[in-house]
Amino acid sequence: MSSSSISAPQPGTAEADTGTQPLLEVRDLKVEFRTRDGVAKAVNGVNYSVDAGETLAILGESGSGKSVSAQAVMGILDSPPGFVTGGQILFKGRDLLKMGKEERRKIRGSQVAMIFQDALSALNPVHTVGAQLGEMFRVHQGASRKDARAKAIELMDRVRIPAAGNRVDDYPHQFSGGMRQRIMIAMAMALEPALIIADEPTTALDVTVQAQVMDLLAELQAEYRMGLILITHDLGVVADVADKIAVMYAGRIVETAPVHDLYGGPGHPYTQGLLDSIPRLDQKGQELYAIKGLPPNLLRIPPGCAFNPRCPRAQEICRTTEPPLFEVTDESGAPRPGRASACHFWKETLRGE
Repeated sequence: MSSSSISAPQPGTAEADTGTQPLLEVRDLKVEFRTRDGVAKAVNGVNYSVDAGETLAILGESGSGKSVSAQAVMGILDSPPGFVTGGQILFKGRDLLKMGKEERRKIRGSQVAMIFQDALSALNPVHTVGAQLGEMFRVHQGASRKDARAKAIELMDRVRIPAAGNRVDDYPHQFSGGMRQRIMIAMAMALEPALIIADEPTTALDVTVQAQVMDLLAELQAEYRMGLILITHDLGVVADVADKIAVMYAGRIVETAPVHDLYGGPGHPYTQGLLDSIPRLDQKGQELYAIKGLPPNLLRIPPGCAFNPRCPRAQEICRTTEPPLFEVTDESGAPRPGRASACHFWKETLRGE
């Protein structure tokens, strides 16, 4: 299997040619940031796909490249210093990277939408939430101000903001964090896009509100059969909503798996470390596990496996040879669908040895 792949069909295959291609397919995506100190390879050969109605969770620590890859899909990278240097981003079979700015702008919001992690920063503080929601309909559908305002109230009702008709003229700072995030969801849902990218949508919220926001996202996704990419560092957030998981580290995907398979037995030490760091009821009073060390500097990624300086299983081959994304098999040698691990010793990790 090729490096950092999630069973994506290749050009010329039957799946790619018969009209059954994924809703979104990212192929060998590379993104770098050109700085005074050097070139940081933020995304280095990433592949994944998302079908209609499917949820892909992309996990990893800060700096792993998960948000940058999403910004590349949306076409909102700050350039310079960020540049897409390779790969394809196929949305409904069309490469977004080959589109002109105006054509891509029309797709952004109407077909592909994004929910940002900091709603207070993403929303304009000097405009009412009603005006910001209504702008989606005015720009993309040519709606009048009256009709746009009515649709804004309808959206606020849809995401369960109490007394939406009375609050449509309020400003972002007048809402709680959870309510602001619901407004961001409403804004993303406004034009009923085929794909939503949610970039850590629950980071600044308490646990109860996190659950409410995730339940709302799952409900809307099922209703509209949207594809959903959920970016997070928290494995606990995605357990009940994701269909499959891609784990990123230092710009690469290091493990892929259906969600229940990954929780049942990770095949990469980094994934195991993320799982072990989740608080558990049966460990009350015990010190919470933390992966030792820090994520690598993307200007100077270690040779071999990038995780080797922090890995308890690291051996000499890990320090000299970068592992490809190995296909994970069962004890009989049969492939395990959707499972892959970029670890030389994935068999031992999977068995917990």
